Amino acid sequence: MDTDVYKKLADHLDRLPGSFPATDSGVELSILKRLFTPHEAEIAMKLSLKPETAAMIAQRLQTDESEVSRRLEDMSKKGLIFRLTKDGEKNYMATQFVVGIWEYHVNGLNKELIHEVNEYIPHIAKNWFKQKTKLLRVIPVSQSISAGMNIMPYEAAEKIIRQQSKIVVAPCICRKEREMVGEGCGKPLEVCLVFAGGAYFYEENGLGRSISQEDALEILKKGAEAGLVLQPGNSQKPMNICLCCGCCCQILKNLNALESPAKAVCSNFYAAVNEENCIGCGNCAERCQMKAIVVEDTAHIKAERCIGCGLCVTACDVDALRLVEKQASEQYVPPKHVTDTYKRIAKERGLI
Repeated sequence: MDTDVYKKLADHLDRLPGSFPATDSGVELSILKRLFTPHEAEIAMKLSLKPETAAMIAQRLQTDESEVSRRLEDMSKKGLIFRLTKDGEKNYMATQFVVGIWEYHVNGLNKELIHEVNEYIPHIAKNWFKQKTKLLRVIPVSQSISAGMNIMPYEAAEKIIRQQSKIVVAPCICRKEREMVGEGCGKPLEVCLVFAGGAYFYEENGLGRSISQEDALEILKKGAEAGLVLQPGNSQKPMNICLCCGCCCQILKNLNALESPAKAVCSNFYAAVNEENCIGCGNCAERCQMKAIVVEDTAHIKAERCIGCGLCVTACDVDALRLVEKQASEQYVPPKHVTDTYKRIAKERGLI
């Protein structure tokens, strides 16, 4: 009976934008059993991406409002569903597994859960790369942007930060879980920036701490120095910016396994080399998270692997590298809001 509940919950999560595909091994069910009680699974599968009050959910479930309210609050604090305050009243909604439930367990990791999630995420990644609209996109680090480049506000991390009234910084779950299994890379850990309603959720759940815009800008600077790729949510008004490394980040690791990562990301730039200036030092190749640069006498960019993050530009002391904007026909304009992103993905996956 319990297994049926988890299969139904898995199917429910698979109908959300982030997907939750079935596997031959059933590892996805094992993960859900670690996180949800059978009763919690029953409740979770009744929620959608539309925020609702406890009273509305209780009415639909035809059960006691006070009991439902208590359970919803407890589940939201455990990171199984999302909670936000709307017009002074708490609302609850479903959340996808990635980005969502997995990240909300940054303080509740253990080696068994880490092992199973790392076994499972490549199955989710197959859907990420098949769909045109991604959950995250790539924007260049500011130090790689040259004067005169046509940078839209949603492409500039500093401008995104300046638009925020509430910012929380949290540990990167990818680097944290790698550290816990003895495979940490030593790059900065507390760098995940969360905005708006997500920021309040993180702070209230003890997943991160509130910081100022200046603090966030300093984190961006340190991230660039450490060679971290900027991946905001895929909308013009993102709810987060992830600072990612190719060795730990689940998205970048799975991108690296592709022959042509450039075709599987939403990015408007690529790197180019001025061979006359290049001295073949190899600093750019060491900094590249996508193995997109090979150095012989000079550096050469593998266009099919370059995701336009700009980290190689910041590593060059002789001005031999620059970012180039893609042609107008190849420019990517992200959806305005995260709800629009979810709708696009749902349509592409045939869910609506």
